[in-house]
This record gives sequence, C-alpha cells and structure tokens, in this order.
Amino acid sequence: MKTTASAGVAKETLRLTRSESDSVGTKEVPIHALYGVQTMRAYENFPMTGRKLHPAFINALAQVKKACALANYEAKTISLEKKNAIVKACDDIISGRYHDAFITDPIQGGAGTSMNMNANEVIANLAILNLGGREGEYSLVHPNDDVNKGQSTNDVIPTAGKVAALFILNDMEKSMQKLISAFETKAEEFDGILKMGRTQLQDAVPIRLGQEFDAYAHALQRGLDRIRRTKKELHQINLGGTAIGTCINADREYYFRVCQKLSEVTGESFEHCDDLIDGTMNPDSFLAVLDSVKTCAVVLSKIANDLRLMSSGPKTGLHEIELPAMQNGSSIMPGKINPVIPEVVSQCAFKIMGNDQTVSLAVEAGQLELNAFEPVIFDCLFESIDLLKNAAETFRIHCIEGIKADEKRCASLLRSSVGIVTALNPYIGYEKSAALAKRALHENIDIVTLIRQEKILTDDQLRTILNPYRMTKLEEDRN
Repeated sequence: MKTTASAGVAKETLRLTRSESDSVGTKEVPIHALYGVQTMRAYENFPMTGRKLHPAFINALAQVKKACALANYEAKTISLEKKNAIVKACDDIISGRYHDAFITDPIQGGAGTSMNMNANEVIANLAILNLGGREGEYSLVHPNDDVNKGQSTNDVIPTAGKVAALFILNDMEKSMQKLISAFETKAEEFDGILKMGRTQLQDAVPIRLGQEFDAYAHALQRGLDRIRRTKKELHQINLGGTAIGTCINADREYYFRVCQKLSEVTGESFEHCDDLIDGTMNPDSFLAVLDSVKTCAVVLSKIANDLRLMSSGPKTGLHEIELPAMQNGSSIMPGKINPVIPEVVSQCAFKIMGNDQTVSLAVEAGQLELNAFEPVIFDCLFESIDLLKNAAETFRIHCIEGIKADEKRCASLLRSSVGIVTALNPYIGYEKSAALAKRALHENIDIVTLIRQEKILTDDQLRTILNPYRMTKLEEDRN
C-alpha cells in the first residue's frame, strides 16, 4: 500500500509497507516492522488467545539465539561482524526491549515454527540495523541462514521452553519459600493454643493450633522440594539435534560448544540429552514439572479450605481463627466479610489442575519424531507457574501474615467436646470410654463431671490423663 507524496519528499519514505517473500508467496509487511513475512502469516493464521508470548519465553528465545551465534562464530560458520550484530540484537531483547515485535499467539500450529521465525526475523532485522542497513535487507543478515544457522524449530523451541520455565520457576520458588516461612511463624505464635482436632469433620482429639500450621508448612515445603527435584530435568536439552535429533545441518564444532554457550548466557547449567532423538520427540519433562506444580497447588487449596472452615461464622461457625478483612463480602448483607483470599487461591489451583490435564493430553498426542503441541504445553506450564507464584504471594501478604487466633473460642469448643475421652482408653478400655462419650452427649454433660460422678478415676488421675496439652505430645514428652 502506498500514499501520494507531497512535492519534494522522497517516495521511499512514504511507503507504508515492504514486500517480503517466502515459499508460500509474497506478502506486505509494515515497512519498519522488525518481524517479517513468516511472522505476519502466523499473526493472521492464529488469532487464538489474544495474548502475547510470555516475556520469559521471549528472553529465552533471544538467549538461545545468542548462544547459537557465539557457538557458530567459534565454529567459524558465521563472521565476526554477523556474530556481533546478532549478539547485540539478542542482548537488547534480553534487556526487555523490542518485546512488542513478538506478535505471534502463544497457541499456534506448526510445533512452534512461527515462534522461532518471529525470533529469527526480529533478531535479523535488529542485526541489520546494527550494521547500518534497513529492515528487510536480508542480504546483510538472514533470518534462516544466519540467525537460525545450525538450528531447527524442533531443538530451539523445546530448549527455549526449558530456559524460560527455569527462570519462571526461580521466581515462584522464592514466593513459595516466603509463604512457608509465614506458616512457620504462625506455628510458633499459635503453639500454646489448644483446640479440638477433627477427622471427617467430627470431633477427634485435642491438637494445638500451632501444630496445624506447622503441618501446613511441612506439606508446602515437601511440595516445593518436589518441584526442585523435577526441574532438574529441564537442564537436559536437545539443542544441536536440529530437526529430529540426528544433528543434520549442525556443524560438529558448533554442536560441542552450544550447550556451554547457553550455560554461560543464562547462568544455568545445561547439557545435552543422553538421547537427542528422545529429547526431540518426547516433552514429558514439562509434564513432570507441571505435575509437581499442580500437586503443590492442590495442597495449597486444601490449606485454603481448612482456613475457610476454621474461620467460618463469625457467630454460627467454628471461628477458631479470624482472617484479615479484605473487602465487603456482600452487595446485600451489610457487614458481611468473606474469605476472599483463600477462595482465589483455590481458584488458581483449579486452573492449574486443568492446565495439567491439557498438558497430559498434549504430551500424549505427539507422533513419531516430534510433538507438534509444545505451544500449548508452554502456555499452560508458564501460566501455572505464574499462578502458583501469585497465589503464594497473595495468600501470604493478604491472609496468612494477618491471621489471628480466637483462643477463647478454641478453648470453649474443646471443653464442650467429648473427644478427650479417647485418652481414657488405656485406663478404662474402649467400650467403657465409648459408653461414657455416648452418655455425655445424650445428657449434655462434660466428660470430667461424668467421671467424677461415676468415681471412675481420682481427681489427680483426671488432671493428668485428661490434660489436653499433654494429649498433643508423645508419651515420652508428656511429663
């Protein structure tokens, strides 16, 4: 498309588009666009989510391309001039610039070829500008022949996915660790508060509120440790395997240098997969990581459910704890406060569970030497890690750190329960203890009073055996 030029203005400056060609044909691209024809086709072909690629994935693509350029230069397959121009372009992208030139949708056909070509074209055009040329002047730096040299979508995209996942996971781990610390702090604060423990929502035996919060911390720590174990698989990459893992078109020197270069560029330690063909056809490592993220999210949601239940009321529920009041809870009921933070945490967990199912299907659906569904795998994985991070941050800041215990309410519920009768089993037997519990409930009388009436135990024995705090410790720790 062209406009009418005013007198004295060069026609070249008035062009709105430039023509680019690929194997499909010729297409017009905005004249100063950093992307090219293949990116433009993908933008038109895949209007799926309306979202852009994850920033960490864009940076990861640039890091992979930088490492490849460095390895290619040392292998003497590209010139110093091209290497420097490509590296500078990649560094600019890694710094956060030019992300708006990555316009492909995260969910797309083609196994990620469009993502790869978006990166190749943007980096090539930036390199061309670095060399004094104009956008689209690919005789200076070519997207395929130079930026993508020795590479294929099939080794670049899974490698970039692993690089991005590692960086997103690092941020998430910090947030989860802070949340665990917040639970540990509350466990210490609530250690002396006795309450009734419940199994299947029925009175069981006494427990300390601090013990419950300590258990939450341990469950989350176990989940985080599981994530850290599975993410080790992300350090095994197939970069250099090219199309199907047989290294076609990859220079030998380039192949043996590229993992080290990527390690230097990213600060992570990468090595080649034991079997490059396996590493190209099977993206199950992403599923393993997401499954560990999902498991942690499930535990987080279970904890959120517990806090909602323990804070229920405030008058007609348990109300053993009080959650911070974050906002009005109703448009019709004045003064109502809802547990909105635990609710949003659970919803994040639900979304992560759904993403895990999507990735399971996508990993299973690969055929022969390649899985074509890595775009949706990455989209679900990155979103899930971010969701867990954001849920952990929100849970900690807006809920856990501000929880208060209603010690009087806990004590009142404990006194009114017959659950302490369990401690009598070793002294008077199960059947007699059960009969006492049944009678206490039927006559609405507390267990201690009933035992005194029946003269089953002395007062000294009662003080020792039915001491709720003593019931929450191991035998050797009770005295």
